[in-house]
Amino acid sequence: MAATHSRAEFPIQDDEQIIEQTVGALLREVAAEVPDRLCLIEVHDDGSRGSTWTFAQMLSDAERLAHALLSRFEPGEKICVWAPNVPEWIILEFACALSGLVLVTANPAYQVGELNYVLKQSGSVALFLTESYRGNPMAKIAQQAVGGLEGIREITNIQDHAALYHQASPTSGLPEVDPMSAAQIQYTSGTTGFPKGAMLHHLGLTNNARFYAQALDVEPGSHWATYMPLFHTSGCAMSLLGALANRSPLFVVKLFDPGPILEMLEREKVVWTGGVPTMFVAMLEVMKVRNFDLNSLQVVSSGGSMVAPELVRTVKEVFGCEFVTVYGQTECSPLVTMTRRSDTIEDTCTTIGRPLPQTEVSIRSVSKGTVKALGETGEICVRGYAKMLGYHDNPEATASTIDAEGWLHTGDLGHLDERGYVTINGRVKEMIIRGGENLFPAEIENTLLEHEAVADVAVVGLPDDKWGEIVAAFIRPAEGAVLNGDSLKAHCRERLAAIKTPVVWASVDSFPLTGSGKIQKFALRENYLKGEIQSLP
Repeated sequence: MAATHSRAEFPIQDDEQIIEQTVGALLREVAAEVPDRLCLIEVHDDGSRGSTWTFAQMLSDAERLAHALLSRFEPGEKICVWAPNVPEWIILEFACALSGLVLVTANPAYQVGELNYVLKQSGSVALFLTESYRGNPMAKIAQQAVGGLEGIREITNIQDHAALYHQASPTSGLPEVDPMSAAQIQYTSGTTGFPKGAMLHHLGLTNNARFYAQALDVEPGSHWATYMPLFHTSGCAMSLLGALANRSPLFVVKLFDPGPILEMLEREKVVWTGGVPTMFVAMLEVMKVRNFDLNSLQVVSSGGSMVAPELVRTVKEVFGCEFVTVYGQTECSPLVTMTRRSDTIEDTCTTIGRPLPQTEVSIRSVSKGTVKALGETGEICVRGYAKMLGYHDNPEATASTIDAEGWLHTGDLGHLDERGYVTINGRVKEMIIRGGENLFPAEIENTLLEHEAVADVAVVGLPDDKWGEIVAAFIRPAEGAVLNGDSLKAHCRERLAAIKTPVVWASVDSFPLTGSGKIQKFALRENYLKGEIQSLP
């Protein structure tokens, strides 16, 4: 299906129907179909297998925990999970879904203030956590974070099964859960500041996962593997619910370590895996010195930040598999568009694909809200079944994100072609306005990524008395490379207008990242203005 005439709008594709289904109902459906098939395989840090669950065992444990939770909490109450990728995290996700409780997810790297904010803002009544993770003393932090929060009734170590499954009082059957009720509160990545709690409903999560699995076009029951964090939709929705929809065993890795992960992908004959670009870069570095047989791997997916064309080509060549680029955001449960395995290398490298079924996309003027013409840059707006219910206890932010016509304004800039393929041009709030001209960081970043000395780059606007903003490029150099400002400037001037060429150049060893791997450009800007990052001579 093509875009609507010359207008940058892509209508709903209704060849796939929306199913009125909860997360718990999807688990029950799959457990009834393939009860003895493996559902979850814990992966140790060395890449070896840990505990395993069949679909029947997962349903049994989730129902048992659901009954235990309902003896201590009421349907609709919020339960916060603050833990790395451990099996109990997944059992708790399904148990909350079956019991009508709302799962609030928190990054295990949080410190006191961050955890306190999420617990307070979400109105959580309980905190489920691990003792520690990667040196972060989580139990100690939790005791400080709950100070002053009278609503917290329980703090439970998720790996203490006696406490986790404690039945406080007898319970009757599990409740009937409304597919349009909140299943999770996911806190946004925080690329622009304080996170907001996106309330995601069951129907959006289950159907989005199903459409994603179908678009990947892999055999039902084939092996999937994830090392994306479960506290993010890429882990607990795309990976976990996608595998569930595909009736596939999911290998869940707690700690990202490229060597053991590659060994696991080889040994377990994994067919699909996904990660942010930096993860694939790390795996490619290992594969330069070690050989792995990845013949079983059919497709990998990546997104969350700009995917460099050279990375796509290298992964396809070295891994020997297809590469799909995905685009979405937490507020959309999470996927909006993706490329397909049948797409050309050019489309995979330069676009974020076309919308998933039952999803409308419109490119709108940032200032006027009118629909742009095909090929023109504007804000990517989304409408459809997967849209969040709103931001928890934040009606102002909800109203500024979802308009009166039901369009969710993503804050991303892009343009649409006549086939319905979308290309990203940056963020509305990252758009640089220099002397009244709108400049899009993604265009400049893509140009710089073609330079051999550049491994990764983030382009931001810096305040300037004359121009309002000027263009600055923060570059992580390629291994062994020495950055030269004159060479970088000449590279840009051959390919870009002078107004788009950065005037400030800086080298960084790493970028400040969100929990989902996105570069926090506001932090780069702040660090530079505070003098913590120096310009190239």
